Amino acid sequence: MKNFLALLWILGWSVITTSDLKGQDAEALKDTLVNRGTLVDRETLAMQGTTLPISSPESQGVSTAGLCQFIQAADTGVDSMHSVIVLRHGHVILQAYWKPESAEKPHVLWSLSKSFTSTAVGLVIQEGKLSLDDQVIQFFPEDLPETQSENLKAMRVRDLLTMTAGHSEEVDWRKAKHWARAFLAHPVPHTPGTHFRYNTPATYMLSAIVQKVTGQTVLEYLKPRLFQPLGIEDPRWDRSPQDVSIGGYGLFLKTQDIAKFGQLYLQQGQWNGKQLVPADWIKQATSKQVSNGEGGSSDWAQGYGFQFWQCRNNAFRGDGKDGQYCIVVPEQDLVVAITANTGNMQKELNFVWDKLLPALHDKPREDDTKAQQELKTLVQGLKASR
Repeated sequence: MKNFLALLWILGWSVITTSDLKGQDAEALKDTLVNRGTLVDRETLAMQGTTLPISSPESQGVSTAGLCQFIQAADTGVDSMHSVIVLRHGHVILQAYWKPESAEKPHVLWSLSKSFTSTAVGLVIQEGKLSLDDQVIQFFPEDLPETQSENLKAMRVRDLLTMTAGHSEEVDWRKAKHWARAFLAHPVPHTPGTHFRYNTPATYMLSAIVQKVTGQTVLEYLKPRLFQPLGIEDPRWDRSPQDVSIGGYGLFLKTQDIAKFGQLYLQQGQWNGKQLVPADWIKQATSKQVSNGEGGSSDWAQGYGFQFWQCRNNAFRGDGKDGQYCIVVPEQDLVVAITANTGNMQKELNFVWDKLLPALHDKPREDDTKAQQELKTLVQGLKASR
């Protein structure tokens, strides 16, 4: 135990407390995750409460020297990183903050908020209050334009989720007095479900629909179902003039909260012995539902799910403006949470693929204490440029 605490000090980490699961719950959860290809072991599951267990990189098959290369590349190549947490096999093996950012400081998520709105939709569907094929207009009878096009009538909840609402351009809804009415009055030239067009107002409509059928904002709805079970404290979500959680952006969380969300999705919705989010929903949400390009080297052209992007390396992610990321790589049992303020988000992702992934190995390795000391020094000296 003494050596373990010394190792935490070397890495610059604080001890994170955990709560235990009952043996049967841990056993059942382990079997479920193993069957689904997730590598989190019994010990990790037994430790998993509302906090994240920590470990040396090498004990989880990760090279600390490789993490040093990743941090150096991100620090010099991204203007500017704010924070990063890396989870391997359910353990924190790297966390770094660029001053003045800190572990206790919530960060704006921008469009990474969309993935949380998607989660709320999945939970409402599980409760039988909503269907993917429900027409959008049925929830807003008092807000419809006098004349409704056939394409507007055909727009479904599914089309909002997949960014195929049928619009050619986003409605400039933030200047409107009533956001839902502005969305519904906007031209729909394409048949819904056939034309990918990134559409933040469509996510707002999902939030508004959740509020219509539950009587709660998305933030209020998710607190007991997602945020509290994960130990996410004091989440904040900005609202529209109609007092609706914006949905498409406006959520503020800590970096560790983003990491927990990614780990929950990696574990097919299982957390602390409970199924917080339906596994079937997670499968649908993180799979390619529609095409959004020709693939290639762009991580914005690999396909789109239900408010989640497909990535290269068989990964998926939620992301937000200026470099906010929740990246999940199931084949590597890896979660990467990043906050930043950068204009080049592809470059930021490239460092994950080119620098971080090569540091991963199949089996535990001998601790590299020299590299661990180097990593500690690197992390302590990080400063954000903006």
